Amino acid sequence: MKKNKVKKSTNTHKKILTVLITGSTSGIGLGLAKAFAKEGHNIIFNGLEKDGSSIAADVAKEFKVKTLYSSANVLKADEIDAMVTEGEKKFGSIDVLINDAGIQHVAPIEDFPNATWDAIIGINLSASFHTSKAVWQGMKKQKFGRIINIASAHGLVASEFKSAYVAAKHGLVGLTKVLALEGATFGITANSICPGYVKTPLVDKQIADQAKAHGLSKEKVVSDVMLAPQAIKEFVDIEAIAALALFLSSSNAKMITGAALSIDGGWTAQ
Repeated sequence: MKKNKVKKSTNTHKKILTVLITGSTSGIGLGLAKAFAKEGHNIIFNGLEKDGSSIAADVAKEFKVKTLYSSANVLKADEIDAMVTEGEKKFGSIDVLINDAGIQHVAPIEDFPNATWDAIIGINLSASFHTSKAVWQGMKKQKFGRIINIASAHGLVASEFKSAYVAAKHGLVGLTKVLALEGATFGITANSICPGYVKTPLVDKQIADQAKAHGLSKEKVVSDVMLAPQAIKEFVDIEAIAALALFLSSSNAKMITGAALSIDGGWTAQ
């Protein structure tokens, strides 16, 4: 009996998205940018690194996609508006917004600098409001949009010495829910991804800060502080976060909105 051969799909008309990712010149943001570029999507890079334009150009060359780099300071709403306007002018629309920019500081309440509190709330929370507001009208007009906020397990639970970060990430999860409700009738979804610890330069700095705050070695910080709450004693892979972000950006995820999705090795299951 002759077997039927399975024909490979010849559909090359997959929608190309334009994806704006804040904090995308290093760490999780850069990993996300490369994952979306690998799937053929246009990327608007944002970050304060001096070689940001070179990073964007390298990704464009490697994955044969179109990119744009903006050095907009996400603490400044007018610079965010200018970045979005430039992106829409070049690509026609911004289809996906991923808010990834973030900073961290570890210190007891009584020692926590006021200016550092303001900066963490500004970059980790207020910036996401301003970027979402900037892309909102364009997404409403085209009846499609995906907003993905990179929150944290600390958006769901707290840890000592992280007052500003925990407050900002809890606020980000709340903001996401409001965006989901307001965007529902316009084809706009909004979700938070809440990872456990990811091995990035930001976390490397946290290890040093935590060692100082707790009076522990760096190795003990990783085993006894950072990974202690997780059932799976491993750092989260950036690739796992990127895979979830890609799914949330697809049409198959249109009914997922307002969710805080954990990738934390079982941390928040306890």
